[in-house]
Amino acid sequence: MSFIKPLKIGTFTAPNNLVLAPMAGITDTPFRILCLKGGAGLVCAEMVSAHALHYGNPRSGRMLQVAAKEHPVSMQIFGADEQTIAKAARQAQEQGADMVDLNAGCPVKKINKAGAGCVLMKDELKLGRLIEAAVKAVQIPVTLKTRIALNHKELLAVRMAKLAQSAGASAITLHARAAVDVHAGAPLIEAVGEACAAVQIPVIGNGGVQNAEVAKQFLQAGCAGVMIGRAAVGNPFIFQQIQAQLEGQAVPPMTPAQRLQIYQALIEENVAYYGERIGVNRSRKTAGYWINNFPGAAEVRARFVRLDTLPEIKKLFAEVLNNLPQTP
Repeated sequence: MSFIKPLKIGTFTAPNNLVLAPMAGITDTPFRILCLKGGAGLVCAEMVSAHALHYGNPRSGRMLQVAAKEHPVSMQIFGADEQTIAKAARQAQEQGADMVDLNAGCPVKKINKAGAGCVLMKDELKLGRLIEAAVKAVQIPVTLKTRIALNHKELLAVRMAKLAQSAGASAITLHARAAVDVHAGAPLIEAVGEACAAVQIPVIGNGGVQNAEVAKQFLQAGCAGVMIGRAAVGNPFIFQQIQAQLEGQAVPPMTPAQRLQIYQALIEENVAYYGERIGVNRSRKTAGYWINNFPGAAEVRARFVRLDTLPEIKKLFAEVLNNLPQTP
Protein backbone atom coordinates (compact mmCIF):
# COMPACT_ATOMS: atom_id res chain seq x y z
CA MET A 1 0.00 0.00 0.00
CA SER A 2 1.34 3.42 -0.98
CA PHE A 3 0.81 6.03 1.71
CA ILE A 4 2.41 8.94 -0.15
CA LYS A 5 0.22 10.23 -2.97
CA PRO A 6 -0.93 13.54 -4.49
CA LEU A 7 -3.18 15.62 -2.26
CA LYS A 8 -6.24 17.03 -4.04
CA ILE A 9 -7.84 20.01 -2.29
CA GLY A 10 -10.69 21.48 -4.27
CA THR A 11 -9.38 22.51 -7.67
CA PHE A 12 -5.74 22.28 -6.57
CA THR A 13 -3.52 19.21 -6.35
CA ALA A 14 -0.30 19.18 -4.30
CA PRO A 15 2.42 16.75 -5.44
CA ASN A 16 2.31 14.78 -2.20
CA ASN A 17 0.33 14.61 1.04
CA LEU A 18 3.00 15.69 3.54
CA VAL A 19 2.28 19.27 4.60
CA LEU A 20 4.26 21.86 6.56
CA ALA A 21 2.12 23.29 9.38
CA PRO A 22 1.71 27.03 9.89
CA MET A 23 3.83 28.18 12.85
CA ALA A 24 3.92 31.79 14.04
CA GLY A 25 7.35 33.36 13.71
CA ILE A 26 8.76 30.30 11.94
CA THR A 27 7.06 29.40 8.65
CA ASP A 28 8.11 32.46 6.69
CA THR A 29 9.24 32.49 3.07
CA PRO A 30 12.87 31.31 3.60
CA PHE A 31 11.76 28.39 5.80
CA ARG A 32 8.87 27.46 3.49
CA ILE A 33 11.25 27.28 0.52
CA LEU A 34 13.64 25.11 2.53
CA CYS A 35 10.83 22.69 3.48
CA LEU A 36 9.74 22.39 -0.16
CA LYS A 37 13.33 21.43 -0.96
CA GLY A 38 13.03 18.96 1.91
CA GLY A 39 10.12 17.16 0.29
CA ALA A 40 6.97 18.92 1.56
CA GLY A 41 4.09 18.68 -0.89
CA LEU A 42 2.46 21.84 0.46
CA VAL A 43 3.69 24.55 2.83
CA CYS A 44 1.54 26.76 5.05
CA ALA A 45 2.43 30.31 5.99
CA GLU A 46 2.36 31.67 9.53
CA MET A 47 -1.08 33.06 10.36
CA VAL A 48 -1.88 36.66 9.42
CA SER A 49 -4.42 38.86 11.18
CA ALA A 50 -7.37 39.78 8.96
CA HIS A 51 -8.03 42.74 11.28
CA ALA A 52 -4.48 44.05 10.81
CA LEU A 53 -4.72 43.64 7.05
CA HIS A 54 -8.00 45.56 7.03
CA TYR A 55 -6.29 48.53 8.65
CA GLY A 56 -3.29 48.38 6.34
CA ASN A 57 -0.66 47.14 8.79
CA PRO A 58 2.58 47.06 6.74
CA ARG A 59 4.10 44.08 8.57
CA SER A 60 0.96 41.98 8.09
CA GLY A 61 0.85 42.99 4.44
CA ARG A 62 4.43 41.78 3.95
CA MET A 63 3.52 38.45 5.58
CA LEU A 64 1.10 37.80 2.70
CA GLN A 65 3.85 38.01 0.09
CA VAL A 66 4.54 34.81 -1.83
CA ALA A 67 7.86 34.14 -3.55
CA ALA A 68 8.00 32.43 -6.93
CA LYS A 69 9.96 29.49 -5.48
CA GLU A 70 7.50 28.63 -2.69
CA HIS A 71 4.57 27.04 -4.49
CA PRO A 72 2.36 25.33 -3.54
CA VAL A 73 1.65 27.52 -0.53
CA SER A 74 -1.39 28.00 1.69
CA MET A 75 -1.85 31.37 3.38
CA GLN A 76 -3.43 31.15 6.84
CA ILE A 77 -5.58 34.01 8.11
CA PHE A 78 -7.39 34.54 11.41
CA GLY A 79 -10.16 36.84 12.53
CA ALA A 80 -13.67 37.12 13.88
CA ASP A 81 -15.44 39.31 11.33
CA GLU A 82 -16.86 38.16 7.99
CA GLN A 83 -15.96 41.29 6.03
CA THR A 84 -12.34 41.39 7.16
CA ILE A 85 -11.94 37.63 6.62
CA ALA A 86 -13.31 37.99 3.08
CA LYS A 87 -10.99 40.93 2.38
CA ALA A 88 -7.97 39.07 3.77
CA ALA A 89 -8.78 36.00 1.66
CA ARG A 90 -8.94 38.17 -1.47
CA GLN A 91 -5.60 39.79 -0.60
CA ALA A 92 -4.01 36.37 -0.12
CA GLN A 93 -5.30 35.29 -3.52
CA GLU A 94 -4.01 38.48 -5.13
CA GLN A 95 -0.55 37.88 -3.65
CA GLY A 96 -0.39 34.44 -5.26
CA ALA A 97 -1.43 31.98 -2.56
CA ASP A 98 -2.61 28.63 -3.92
CA MET A 99 -5.22 28.32 -1.15
CA VAL A 100 -6.45 30.13 1.95
CA ASP A 101 -6.66 28.53 5.39
CA LEU A 102 -8.85 29.84 8.21
CA ASN A 103 -7.48 29.34 11.73
CA ALA A 104 -9.99 28.15 14.31
CA GLY A 105 -7.63 26.21 16.54
CA CYS A 106 -5.04 28.60 17.99
CA PRO A 107 -5.18 28.48 21.82
CA VAL A 108 -3.15 31.68 22.40
CA LYS A 109 -5.03 33.98 24.80
CA LYS A 110 -4.32 37.15 22.81
CA ILE A 111 -5.91 35.61 19.71
CA ASN A 112 -8.84 34.18 21.67
CA LYS A 113 -9.62 37.51 23.37
CA ALA A 114 -10.13 38.98 19.91
CA GLY A 115 -12.75 36.31 19.21
CA ALA A 116 -10.50 34.30 16.89
CA GLY A 117 -8.65 31.01 17.08
CA CYS A 118 -10.05 28.09 19.05
CA VAL A 119 -12.87 30.10 20.69
CA LEU A 120 -14.63 29.94 17.32
CA MET A 121 -15.27 26.26 18.08
CA LYS A 122 -17.78 27.47 20.71
CA ASP A 123 -19.87 29.33 18.11
CA GLU A 124 -20.42 27.04 15.14
CA LEU A 125 -22.85 29.40 13.40
CA LYS A 126 -20.29 32.18 13.45
CA LEU A 127 -17.49 29.88 12.32
CA GLY A 128 -19.66 28.66 9.47
CA ARG A 129 -20.33 32.24 8.36
CA LEU A 130 -16.60 33.04 8.40
CA ILE A 131 -15.82 30.02 6.22
CA GLU A 132 -18.64 30.93 3.81
CA ALA A 133 -17.40 34.52 3.60
CA ALA A 134 -13.91 33.38 2.64
CA VAL A 135 -15.23 30.82 0.13
CA LYS A 136 -17.40 33.41 -1.60
CA ALA A 137 -14.55 35.92 -1.75
CA VAL A 138 -12.03 33.85 -3.72
CA GLN A 139 -11.63 31.38 -6.55
CA ILE A 140 -8.88 29.35 -4.85
CA PRO A 141 -9.70 26.60 -2.30
CA VAL A 142 -10.49 27.59 1.29
CA THR A 143 -9.59 25.22 4.12
CA LEU A 144 -10.13 25.15 7.88
CA LYS A 145 -7.59 24.29 10.59
CA THR A 146 -8.96 23.50 14.02
CA ARG A 147 -8.79 21.05 16.94
CA ILE A 148 -10.59 17.84 17.83
CA ALA A 149 -11.85 19.46 21.07
CA LEU A 150 -11.68 22.47 23.31
CA ASN A 151 -11.24 20.37 26.45
CA HIS A 152 -11.47 16.75 27.54
CA LYS A 153 -15.23 16.81 28.08
CA GLU A 154 -16.44 16.66 24.48
CA LEU A 155 -14.91 15.63 21.18
CA LEU A 156 -15.83 17.98 18.34
CA ALA A 157 -13.85 16.52 15.43
CA VAL A 158 -16.85 15.13 13.54
CA ARG A 159 -18.91 18.28 14.05
CA MET A 160 -16.04 20.52 12.93
CA ALA A 161 -15.50 18.41 9.80
CA LYS A 162 -19.19 18.44 8.90
CA LEU A 163 -19.36 22.18 9.54
CA ALA A 164 -16.36 22.83 7.28
CA GLN A 165 -17.87 20.72 4.52
CA SER A 166 -21.32 22.32 4.70
CA ALA A 167 -19.82 25.82 4.70
CA GLY A 168 -17.93 25.13 1.49
CA ALA A 169 -14.40 24.43 2.72
CA SER A 170 -12.38 22.21 0.40
CA ALA A 171 -10.53 20.45 3.26
CA ILE A 172 -10.07 20.48 7.01
CA THR A 173 -6.94 20.01 9.11
CA LEU A 174 -7.59 18.56 12.57
CA HIS A 175 -5.01 18.88 15.32
CA ALA A 176 -5.50 15.66 17.28
CA ARG A 177 -5.28 17.29 20.71
CA ALA A 178 -7.68 19.46 22.69
CA ALA A 179 -7.02 23.19 22.75
CA VAL A 180 -6.28 23.03 26.50
CA ASP A 181 -3.42 20.61 25.79
CA VAL A 182 -1.71 23.01 23.36
CA HIS A 183 1.14 20.73 22.14
CA ALA A 184 1.32 18.31 25.08
CA GLY A 185 0.30 14.66 25.19
CA ALA A 186 -0.23 11.96 22.62
CA PRO A 187 -2.48 12.79 19.65
CA LEU A 188 -5.93 11.18 19.68
CA ILE A 189 -5.77 9.81 16.15
CA GLU A 190 -8.99 7.82 16.55
CA ALA A 191 -10.98 11.05 16.84
CA VAL A 192 -9.51 12.30 13.57
CA GLY A 193 -10.36 8.97 11.96
CA GLU A 194 -14.01 9.38 12.97
CA ALA A 195 -14.06 12.74 11.20
CA CYS A 196 -12.51 11.17 8.08
CA ALA A 197 -15.38 8.69 7.92
CA ALA A 198 -18.01 11.39 8.38
CA VAL A 199 -17.22 13.70 5.45
CA GLN A 200 -16.28 13.66 1.77
CA ILE A 201 -13.74 16.50 1.88
CA PRO A 202 -10.09 15.63 2.61
CA VAL A 203 -9.11 15.52 6.28
CA ILE A 204 -5.48 16.29 7.11
CA GLY A 205 -4.16 14.92 10.40
CA ASN A 206 -1.92 17.05 12.60
CA GLY A 207 -0.33 16.87 16.03
CA GLY A 208 2.67 14.96 17.34
CA VAL A 209 3.92 13.80 13.94
CA GLN A 210 7.56 13.20 14.83
CA ASN A 211 8.27 10.24 12.58
CA ALA A 212 6.98 7.92 9.87
CA GLU A 213 5.15 5.65 12.31
CA VAL A 214 2.86 8.43 13.59
CA ALA A 215 2.31 9.69 10.03
CA LYS A 216 1.34 6.15 9.02
CA GLN A 217 -1.19 5.95 11.87
CA PHE A 218 -2.93 9.12 10.68
CA LEU A 219 -3.02 7.88 7.09
CA GLN A 220 -4.30 4.45 8.12
CA ALA A 221 -7.07 6.22 10.08
CA GLY A 222 -8.33 7.67 6.78
CA CYS A 223 -6.50 10.99 6.54
CA ALA A 224 -5.80 12.27 3.04
CA GLY A 225 -2.63 13.94 4.30
CA VAL A 226 -0.45 14.61 7.31
CA MET A 227 0.65 18.01 8.60
CA ILE A 228 4.04 18.29 10.32
CA GLY A 229 4.92 21.21 12.57
CA ARG A 230 7.63 21.40 15.21
CA ALA A 231 9.39 18.23 14.04
CA ALA A 232 10.29 20.10 10.83
CA VAL A 233 12.04 22.88 12.76
CA GLY A 234 15.63 21.72 12.93
CA ASN A 235 14.94 19.05 10.30
CA PRO A 236 13.21 20.48 7.21
CA PHE A 237 14.07 17.27 5.35
CA ILE A 238 11.76 15.23 7.58
CA PHE A 239 9.27 15.12 4.69
CA GLN A 240 11.75 13.25 2.48
CA GLN A 241 12.71 11.02 5.39
CA ILE A 242 9.12 10.06 6.21
CA GLN A 243 8.34 9.38 2.57
CA ALA A 244 11.39 7.14 2.25
CA GLN A 245 10.59 5.28 5.47
CA LEU A 246 6.97 4.72 4.42
CA GLU A 247 8.32 3.23 1.21
CA GLY A 248 10.45 0.80 3.20
CA GLN A 249 13.81 2.53 2.89
CA ALA A 250 16.27 2.90 5.74
CA VAL A 251 17.05 6.53 6.51
CA PRO A 252 20.16 7.45 8.54
CA PRO A 253 19.63 10.14 11.18
CA MET A 254 20.84 13.64 10.43
CA THR A 255 24.17 14.40 12.02
CA PRO A 256 24.75 17.55 14.13
CA ALA A 257 27.18 18.69 11.43
CA GLN A 258 24.55 18.36 8.70
CA ARG A 259 21.99 20.16 10.85
CA LEU A 260 24.38 23.04 11.51
CA GLN A 261 25.19 23.37 7.81
CA ILE A 262 21.49 23.55 6.93
CA TYR A 263 20.94 26.09 9.70
CA GLN A 264 23.70 28.30 8.34
CA ALA A 265 22.12 28.15 4.88
CA LEU A 266 18.77 29.16 6.40
CA ILE A 267 20.36 32.06 8.29
CA GLU A 268 21.97 33.24 5.05
CA GLU A 269 18.56 33.12 3.34
CA ASN A 270 17.00 35.05 6.24
CA VAL A 271 19.66 37.75 5.97
CA ALA A 272 19.20 37.97 2.20
CA TYR A 273 15.41 38.22 2.62
CA TYR A 274 15.11 40.53 5.66
CA GLY A 275 18.46 42.25 5.90
CA GLU A 276 21.15 41.39 8.43
CA ARG A 277 19.64 42.76 11.65
CA ILE A 278 16.15 41.26 11.26
CA GLY A 279 17.44 38.11 9.56
CA VAL A 280 19.81 37.30 12.41
CA ASN A 281 17.20 38.16 15.06
CA ARG A 282 14.62 35.83 13.48
CA SER A 283 17.20 33.06 13.26
CA ARG A 284 17.88 33.20 16.99
CA LYS A 285 14.30 32.14 17.82
CA THR A 286 14.86 28.56 16.71
CA ALA A 287 18.49 28.06 17.76
CA GLY A 288 17.53 25.35 20.25
CA TYR A 289 16.12 23.19 17.46
CA TRP A 290 19.29 23.38 15.39
CA ILE A 291 22.25 23.62 17.79
CA ASN A 292 21.84 20.49 19.87
CA ASN A 293 22.79 16.84 20.38
CA PHE A 294 26.57 17.29 20.47
CA PRO A 295 29.06 17.98 23.28
CA GLY A 296 29.19 21.68 24.15
CA ALA A 297 25.99 22.53 22.24
CA ALA A 298 24.65 24.68 25.09
CA GLU A 299 27.82 26.76 25.10
CA VAL A 300 27.69 27.17 21.31
CA ARG A 301 24.06 28.34 21.55
CA ALA A 302 25.02 30.86 24.23
CA ARG A 303 27.75 32.24 21.97
CA PHE A 304 25.49 32.23 18.92
CA VAL A 305 22.67 34.30 20.45
CA ARG A 306 25.15 37.08 21.30
CA LEU A 307 26.26 37.47 17.68
CA ASP A 308 24.79 40.20 15.47
CA THR A 309 26.34 39.72 12.04
CA LEU A 310 26.44 36.93 9.48
CA PRO A 311 30.27 36.89 9.23
CA GLU A 312 30.50 36.34 13.00
CA ILE A 313 28.01 33.47 12.78
CA LYS A 314 29.83 31.84 9.88
CA LYS A 315 33.11 32.07 11.79
CA LEU A 316 31.55 30.40 14.85
CA PHE A 317 29.94 27.65 12.79
CA ALA A 318 33.18 26.96 10.90
CA GLU A 319 34.94 26.52 14.23
CA VAL A 320 32.25 24.16 15.52
CA LEU A 321 31.98 22.15 12.28
CA ASN A 322 35.74 21.61 12.29
CA ASN A 323 35.35 19.68 15.55
CA LEU A 324 32.13 17.77 14.84
CA PRO A 325 32.03 14.20 13.51
CA GLN A 326 30.48 13.89 10.06
CA THR A 327 28.73 10.60 10.84
CA PRO A 328 25.92 9.80 13.33
